[in-house]
Amino acid sequence: MRIIVQNVTRASCEVNQKIVGSISRGFCLFVGFTNGDNKEVVSKMANKLLSLRLFDDENGKTNLSLKDVNGEILSISQFTLYASVKDGRRPSFVNALNPKEASKLYDYFNQCLKDAGYKVETGIFGAMMKIDLVNDGPFTTILDSKELF
Repeated sequence: MRIIVQNVTRASCEVNQKIVGSISRGFCLFVGFTNGDNKEVVSKMANKLLSLRLFDDENGKTNLSLKDVNGEILSISQFTLYASVKDGRRPSFVNALNPKEASKLYDYFNQCLKDAGYKVETGIFGAMMKIDLVNDGPFTTILDSKELF
């Protein structure tokens, strides 16, 4: 599982010219799954994400968590996080988990975040989405379950 975490001052997701998810300050997440991912991996990743201190405190140190800043979450499914361009010039997506299983894990991930008490907005799994965000910093962090656990 991979998550691209962007600290944002605002973010929204549009599908078919309609806003389907929108947040103010918080995290815009791009979430992808690979073969071997399961609910245990997803739970660990959700807990890791929510424990991170990625926001500046009054002294400009990255010392505050999402909870500390009353942050919100926009979670976007993105299978392209497992694209490979090793061979040729077009990406291969063989490392991305099949859509049926990925959709279940994506829903489970978002429920873990909601169960922890956060406002979670989402895109639409598998849809063509337009993401509008203001990256605060910019500050972007990459979480990869293969590197963390």
